[in-house]
Amino acid sequence: MNTTTNTTTNTTIMSNNPPTIALFGSSQSQPGSSAYELAFDLGRELAKRGYRIINGGYGGIMQASAQGAHQTGGKTIGVTCSAFGRGGPNEWIDEEIHTANLNERLNRLVELGNAYIVLPGGTGTLLELALVWESINKRFLPQRPIICIAPYWRGIINSLIAGGEINDDLIDFAETAKDAANLLNAYFKMD
Repeated sequence: MNTTTNTTTNTTIMSNNPPTIALFGSSQSQPGSSAYELAFDLGRELAKRGYRIINGGYGGIMQASAQGAHQTGGKTIGVTCSAFGRGGPNEWIDEEIHTANLNERLNRLVELGNAYIVLPGGTGTLLELALVWESINKRFLPQRPIICIAPYWRGIINSLIAGGEINDDLIDFAETAKDAANLLNAYFKMD
């Protein structure tokens, strides 16, 4: 059952125990696609290891990751947005945080995440990655893990790094859901 909160700080989400992992990815991915299956596996893997997940709350990768986590007993949070004109979150979201516009939605996802995993996506996902990367790079946020799923993001990120203007120490790559979860466990010292 979904519960809804407004945009005030939710201290349950903000606590670091367990860490909340923000997942970014395409709303267009369909069941059966490799990206959808990876997101489902990632949600399941993170829930098994005790992490909460937060995402945009709608379809595609957001739905797949929430379904994988929810079906494994994990807590799922969706940050939705009035500007999209959509109904509520997908059925696998336990708690909805409703925002009025895209900027508010992006900021909530970034501020509530203790770490970030970037799955395949389009310009919206690229925007989320750029916001979190720059926020950490400029020290607007404390250092937190940013894990990009390779090979999807590797080429884009390597092209940006090749220009010499970007801090490449802030991004890790993972090939699988287990690889991403292992990187998180090492960072948060969880077993």
